[in-house]
Amino acid sequence: MGRQKFYDTAVKQERAVLVGVIGPGERPEVTREYLDELAFLVDTAGGEVVYEFTQKMQKPDRATFVGTGKLEEIQAYVKAEEIDIVVFDDELSPSQLRNIERELQVKILDRSNLILDIFARRAQTAQAKTQVELAQLQYLLPRLTRLWTHLERQKGGIGMRGPGETQIESDRRMILEKISLLKSRLKQIDRQNETQRKNRGQLIRVALVGYTNVGKSTIMNMLSKSDVFAENKLFATLDTTVRKVVIDNLPFLLSDTVGFIRKLPHHLVECFKSTLDEVREADVLVHVVDVSHANFEDQIHVVNETLKDLGARDKDTIMVFNKIDAYVSPEPDHEGEEPLTLTLDDFKKSWMAQHNAPAIFISALEKENVEEFRQLLYDKVVALHTSRYPYDKLLY
Repeated sequence: MGRQKFYDTAVKQERAVLVGVIGPGERPEVTREYLDELAFLVDTAGGEVVYEFTQKMQKPDRATFVGTGKLEEIQAYVKAEEIDIVVFDDELSPSQLRNIERELQVKILDRSNLILDIFARRAQTAQAKTQVELAQLQYLLPRLTRLWTHLERQKGGIGMRGPGETQIESDRRMILEKISLLKSRLKQIDRQNETQRKNRGQLIRVALVGYTNVGKSTIMNMLSKSDVFAENKLFATLDTTVRKVVIDNLPFLLSDTVGFIRKLPHHLVECFKSTLDEVREADVLVHVVDVSHANFEDQIHVVNETLKDLGARDKDTIMVFNKIDAYVSPEPDHEGEEPLTLTLDDFKKSWMAQHNAPAIFISALEKENVEEFRQLLYDKVVALHTSRYPYDKLLY
């Protein structure tokens, strides 16, 4: 009788290397920050980053994004270390993707493709799944040719129409039909959502916005006493969640929205604009900032630019600087000293408070300064409710 064999059915964690280009006038520490975020994206997608490559260039190479010498260096490392994926920090053109894949002989992803993969994993509702599928098809459409490289030799010229081209055209037609179907499905979902919003009555609407992974869902759970999924991963929340919140007998609607990020693929923003209607139609925005992040000022800028694109930049906004329990000053005052932590009073006297009124400093996780935040939010909602419905006896 033979010995029984047991096989490991666990999915092998894919090993990845990252590639970034330092453009003219770009500081290396900025590229370092971008690659750190890209590594976090890979981790969120279930991969393991083992090495990073960077190259200073005036502009990316049209054929291979990086230079020939750097590509050979990457190729040698990929082969020696048995790397599964090479991830580029910028969006690659179809020809760049095809050329790099031909040289490296491993899976090639760019930032857009990686984000789409994470979105596909995170989508829960029919709306989010439809939006992600539409974005994936729009990304795939101009890149179809690389899927049929095994038929390259049969392309031919005039009178030699090969099956590769025929298959590509067939697939392109199918994808265009599916895109049209998904767009019509999204319009129907949008109409249903618009009806739901109209049926919510006279309640003031508050929307949580901010960079991804700043603690919006934790704040949502804290204020609404609900159980919205929150995790220390990028894009933990994709589906807009709306809850009725009551503070001192005053009800209002609170929505948690998808987080923003640098270099978010344009077609993904377009597909998710219907989800972000909650932002456009909100009366008050609560802009949540992870103050413990080394580059939180850049993240504030990214969010403000995205809000501007959505036409929501001029709305009433409360700046909430979250995670004050994890804040450490970037550098000590004197050489040899340990970096300083700040007290709540220090935060209130800082430039963040002076240049972002109204601003509040909290730790949603540790419940620090939460009551002051509730009071600030209550005062803002009361003022709006009173001006809009002066004869409403709810507040008296």
